[in-house]
Amino acid sequence: MKDIPPVEPILLTPGPLTTSRAVRAAMLRDWGSWDDDFRAMTRQLRADLLALLGAGREAYDCVPMQGSGSYLVEAMLGSFVPWHGKVLVLANGAYGQRAARTLDVIGLPFTLIDMGDFLPPRGEDVAAALAADPEITHVLAIHCETSSGILNPLAEIAAATAAAGRKLLIDSMSAFGAIAIDPAWLPFEALVSSANKCLEGVPGFGFVLARRRALAECAGNSPSLALDVHAQWLSFEQTGQWRFTPPTHVVAACLEALAEHAAEGGVAARGARYVANRDRLVAGMRRLGFETLLPEAWMSPIIVTFLSPADPAFDFARFYAAMKARGFLIYPGKLTLVESFRIGCIGQIDPEMMSRVVVAVEESLQELGVRSAAPAPAALAQRMPG
Repeated sequence: MKDIPPVEPILLTPGPLTTSRAVRAAMLRDWGSWDDDFRAMTRQLRADLLALLGAGREAYDCVPMQGSGSYLVEAMLGSFVPWHGKVLVLANGAYGQRAARTLDVIGLPFTLIDMGDFLPPRGEDVAAALAADPEITHVLAIHCETSSGILNPLAEIAAATAAAGRKLLIDSMSAFGAIAIDPAWLPFEALVSSANKCLEGVPGFGFVLARRRALAECAGNSPSLALDVHAQWLSFEQTGQWRFTPPTHVVAACLEALAEHAAEGGVAARGARYVANRDRLVAGMRRLGFETLLPEAWMSPIIVTFLSPADPAFDFARFYAAMKARGFLIYPGKLTLVESFRIGCIGQIDPEMMSRVVVAVEESLQELGVRSAAPAPAALAQRMPG
């Protein structure tokens, strides 16, 4: 394998990720953004994305919007939180912190619960914060915090939010499409995700899934012209068109990705493959001596954080280059207290591919002269308890 790398690199990242040839081929045709054929594609896209929600989806609608995941988070916060509102941000990594920064920039008040790098916010934390501050109107939760790989306890967060009579907003960028969300038992006001994560499409747009009532009521909230979810929704409802130039090729690719998602068996089957990928990866890495940041109870099937070896011969830049030479692109760490790196489990990969990843890791360590993959004792001391 070292001498015959793949023609294209395998992206072991939480998006963009490795896509199928059929998804890429779907972008080879040009589409007119005002043409009836593309309007039909947009209608299908909205319906197919909405269908990925479970029981209770009848009360919701889908609003695709141009841009990356951070654009969608800003659109959701600016559109669904009124100027007299206040947000409780649940942070345990970079994306919760980015949401707080977004609220600061657009001028909306917020309170931050910061759990550090790798502890989950729990339902009791939410309940206590909401009881202490009656001005809080909304709670923002990160479904999968990819800076650590933690899958946050969304069900108990949703229950605490609903019990306090507040509204839940969800950043499910890296989880939607592989982790089931049923509004009937997990109530939320709005959720955002992206085409290039668990749906296995390509970058270019994201989407809002929101209560139709909330969409109708949020007119005039947004401080942005382009990121106004209500205005985008109204355009779809009245004309079937995107307000501004849509990413036509990306929409075509996503429709193909959604067809492949359905053919695989939907959300449950997609999630099961990712779990199998993660389990094969983690088992192999532990055999090499690596330690995971998280215990199994909180480890998502999306991306896994490994503590860096303490061996002085280990250098992440050289390790990354050695992995790339073998056909795999991995992710640097985003932790503040310990050195780490991340390996994604999503995209067009399977457990057999993850076995090849482990072989590539072993060969890369040998190339660097790393004798032990064990992390420093201080890094283990920082690690979340099981």
